[in-house]
Amino acid sequence: MRLLLLIVLLLPLTAVVVVVGAKKYQRVDVMEIARNYDVMVADQDDDGDDGDDDDRHYDDDDSCPPGCHCTPRVVQCSDQGLIGVPGKLPADIVMLDLQNNDISEIKEDDFKGLEKLYGLFLINNRISKIHPRALKNMNNLRLLYLSYNALTQIPADLPPNLVELRFHENRINRIQKDAFKGLRKLHVLELGANPLANGGMELGAFNGLSTLYVGMSESRLTAVPKDLPSSITELNLEYNKIFKIEVEDLIRYKNLQRLSLSFNQIRFVENGSLAKIPNIRQIHLDNNALKKVPAGLGSLRYLQVIFLHANKISSVGINDFCPLRFGEKKNLYNGISLFANPVKYWDVHPGTFRCVGGRRGVQLGNFRK
Repeated sequence: MRLLLLIVLLLPLTAVVVVVGAKKYQRVDVMEIARNYDVMVADQDDDGDDGDDDDRHYDDDDSCPPGCHCTPRVVQCSDQGLIGVPGKLPADIVMLDLQNNDISEIKEDDFKGLEKLYGLFLINNRISKIHPRALKNMNNLRLLYLSYNALTQIPADLPPNLVELRFHENRINRIQKDAFKGLRKLHVLELGANPLANGGMELGAFNGLSTLYVGMSESRLTAVPKDLPSSITELNLEYNKIFKIEVEDLIRYKNLQRLSLSFNQIRFVENGSLAKIPNIRQIHLDNNALKKVPAGLGSLRYLQVIFLHANKISSVGINDFCPLRFGEKKNLYNGISLFANPVKYWDVHPGTFRCVGGRRGVQLGNFRK
């Protein structure tokens, strides 16, 4: 299981960008994911098979739905114009691919009997309704991808052992208290590109989660959400309307290692705010409206990447990035970007970047109006 979680969190998601009309979405390569989960497939094989027949096709088998592509434990029914989940699916499958169809509703018995299902991919359909009991008792389900649909709320009775849950680009504008109740193993929660404002998240909406990654890019946020799981190590808030960072915004997220705030409207970072995230490795503040380098960067011992390009920074001080005393910084910078700012790079003191590793670690460049 530890190896499995490592694969989930560290391997890049294999995907292809597909254009459907004016709509773009990332097609997930289910077979690549299945190959990455060899440990999972073996664990769920009750026959003790050594997996040598995993490449054989069963498209003409009676148990394979018409138009679908079937291999042992994997059924692919993407791009078939389906308006519903196929019936009589093989009971032993662990991966079900229903991407890019016209399914509008998930009914109560659509997945009945699929007790070994591990990954369910419903990306780019028209799903607006999921029966409250449709996902109940799917205790082996770990990956649930519902991105690019028309859902307006979080489905009820989500499987308790989910590791990844993706709702990118739906119509969710409110998250009720205890919406993710019981999902103690969830590590990835993607909610980006939903019309979700700060007021749309009820207090306690994320109760019980120990999530490591939360994505809320392209939403309607005007401030950093303050009630997300305190366990998060990565938070993506890009392409929102956040205009300032205050101390209370980050005080809950002491485990944060990567913070993405690019393409907002941030003009102000309150002194002491960044000190609340002492374990941070990467901060993305590019494409905002900052007039100076945020205070406190020098106190972040593990910070390696800080992106500040495309702001309004006109000057850089000698102690803006590095601590005063030698040896206080545990990790040297390998990336500081300051290009596309009105700062005169010839006025920057050479000692400003004394804690940067390598000559290519700093990008200044000329400013052009």
